[in-house]
Amino acid sequence: MSNLQLRVISGIVMAAAVLLLAWLGGLPFRILSAAIAAAVFYEWCAMSRTSANPAYQALSAILLAAALIVLVVGFPAAIVFAVLACAVVASALTGLIRGQGTWTTVGLAYAALSGVSLAFLRDADKSGLMAILFLFATVWATDIFAYFVGRAIGGPKLAPSISPGKTWSGAVGGTVCGMIAGLAVAFFAGGNLLTLVPVVFLLSVASQIGDLFESWVKRRHRVKDSSNLIPGHGGVMDRVDGLVVAAFALYVIGALLGGADHPASSLFPA
Repeated sequence: MSNLQLRVISGIVMAAAVLLLAWLGGLPFRILSAAIAAAVFYEWCAMSRTSANPAYQALSAILLAAALIVLVVGFPAAIVFAVLACAVVASALTGLIRGQGTWTTVGLAYAALSGVSLAFLRDADKSGLMAILFLFATVWATDIFAYFVGRAIGGPKLAPSISPGKTWSGAVGGTVCGMIAGLAVAFFAGGNLLTLVPVVFLLSVASQIGDLFESWVKRRHRVKDSSNLIPGHGGVMDRVDGLVVAAFALYVIGALLGGADHPASSLFPA
């Protein structure tokens, strides 16, 4: 089986599993969100293991686990963020005391915020389902079409020192197609398209920034993939790099408009 075939099969299986859990919402999706956060943090630490103190990473992993348990159990956003803030502070102080800096702490915050954003966006109601499908459609279409448009058209590089394969044509093509996909979901979900146009544009751009950020992290540690957990795709970070940043952006927008516990209600009123 070729790598492309393996990649396609793995992608279909992953997408089907994620969409099923998104449909179920509630506890199943919170568990998925926590699992994504845990996997991202594991890969973050694995990439920097040679330059980080194992005890510092282990303590940070325990602190992250505490925040994710609170999330999965279903506590309100205020409590989840309070526990997460304490975890980040404790991890940062440990790193500074041990002379390790705060790289692992940054990974803890990056991973945890991705899981928290996804979990609270989905929540357990119809608005949450529409918001998460809107997010998935935008990010996945942006990623797919940025690749194919970039390969078809080529042209000037977007960020050659970070990711030499990405082009401005791919970025623009991905943004346009991502916006079309996101707005199509919003249309069928009954969302306010005029309001969601700037939101979907921001999400598409945020997802590409997330992709570039992960490329920079991998280049910093001289690795090709974040891990080999997913056949044909590399690691979890390789697959959710754009999603986690876009999810956080959408969560912040929704939280500012409708509240931290039910951010989707302001974007897709039931």
